[in-house]
Amino acid sequence: MSLSLFAIFLSGMAGGFAATLMPCIFPMLPLTVSYFTKTTTNRSKAVNKAMLYGLSIIVIYVLLGLAVTVLFGADALNSLSTNGILNFLFFIILLAFAISLFGGFDINLPSKWVNRVDRMGDQAGIAGLFFMAATLALVSFSCTGPIVGTLLVQAAANGRLLAPAIGMFGFSLALALPFTIFALAPNALNALPRSGKWLVNFKVILGFLELALSLKFLSNVDLSYHYNLLDRDVFLVLWITIAALLGFYLLGKLRFAYDEETKTISVPRLLLSIVVFSFTLYMIPGLWGAPLKSIAAFLPPPSSQDFNLTVNSVSRVKSGTVRSPKKYEQLFKAPLGLDAFFDYDEALAYAKKCQKPLLIDFTGHACVNCRKMEETVWPDKQVFAYLNEKFVLVQLYVDDKTPLSAGEQYTSRFSHKHIETLGQKWSDLQASKFNANSQPYYAILDNTGHLLIAPGGADYDVSSFSRFLKKGIDVFKP
Repeated sequence: MSLSLFAIFLSGMAGGFAATLMPCIFPMLPLTVSYFTKTTTNRSKAVNKAMLYGLSIIVIYVLLGLAVTVLFGADALNSLSTNGILNFLFFIILLAFAISLFGGFDINLPSKWVNRVDRMGDQAGIAGLFFMAATLALVSFSCTGPIVGTLLVQAAANGRLLAPAIGMFGFSLALALPFTIFALAPNALNALPRSGKWLVNFKVILGFLELALSLKFLSNVDLSYHYNLLDRDVFLVLWITIAALLGFYLLGKLRFAYDEETKTISVPRLLLSIVVFSFTLYMIPGLWGAPLKSIAAFLPPPSSQDFNLTVNSVSRVKSGTVRSPKKYEQLFKAPLGLDAFFDYDEALAYAKKCQKPLLIDFTGHACVNCRKMEETVWPDKQVFAYLNEKFVLVQLYVDDKTPLSAGEQYTSRFSHKHIETLGQKWSDLQASKFNANSQPYYAILDNTGHLLIAPGGADYDVSSFSRFLKKGIDVFKP
């Protein structure tokens, strides 16, 4: 799932604030702050200790993010989002995290690691504060592990070199801020709610979110290998079920083994349950083809849905057009009923024949931004008219795992790698011809295969993307 580095940072911060409310960390806030304020009578020294403690937390988690980068390397990180085995492994990992958050089992590090680091935390000075922070990271791993693991999985699958470190920086910054802020203003601790079963409830809520997120990685595998087991309607049924169960849990109608019977519910739980059930009802029309634009980027494409009542309202291919069979059309379906090609050479030949510019859409089954463009920008009346009437559209899936025949396989002159799958072929074309590897990537070519204007990426401003297409049309000369 491709996200900007800033989005990864914000996701990391959200995870860090969520981790602060976990049962392993929240009760430690007053204890840790009290340690800093009571072990020294000098106010400035106490504040310095707290700030160094917070900085140590940031350093520890950023080092963890850098370790992921060093372990996999830039090239491997870029291919993680399209690797079927790793995507399935990510699904299993997130599923295990969800079960752990539900209370199925605890994820703990060896106690001797914790004890050893804890003893090192007794040292004086900066080293002691660093190991105190390391002790927090180890002791709280049963709570933070699922959150940290999820963030690292998302960041690594993003494919950007610095994504894991940026994600961990956001996480650690949010985790360190409360310790530092309350050390600066200890009296603010009195405003914190008391520890209680609400911490356990929060942990379970995160478990439901982890479970829903895990299905996205399973969907990536299903789409890339054309298993057709997790189509859009099946995916939505699972998300609707998960959301409904979360709503019932918030109302106290669903309990886990360690939950007490809830005779009354708090106002926050009631309000949150209303939000969850509203979201559940919002998704239901999607079973009959409703676009669900707010979450469309995370769903399998509508073309994978077996039953779609809206297909006739959005499929506006010109009447009277004789649709000829196309290469690979048994594997792919264009969005919105567009009459697209799925092979570059075939599309270029047809563009020459009908004297139209060629619009290449380098896309991917696992590309979140690609789905968002197709569901929120392409349906615009003007944009659709351009795509449907003014261009020959070819969609090239760079993460498709369909094997090439022995005669079609080759060694890339650009990367010197052996190209064995359809996705590798289109990825090699994008890298060698346009020196790019991100998706979506839109290139407008003339009938000789040369660029007409500078290529573009995801642009959710409908007017801006429409101008991009119009510029290509105006520059084209048959």
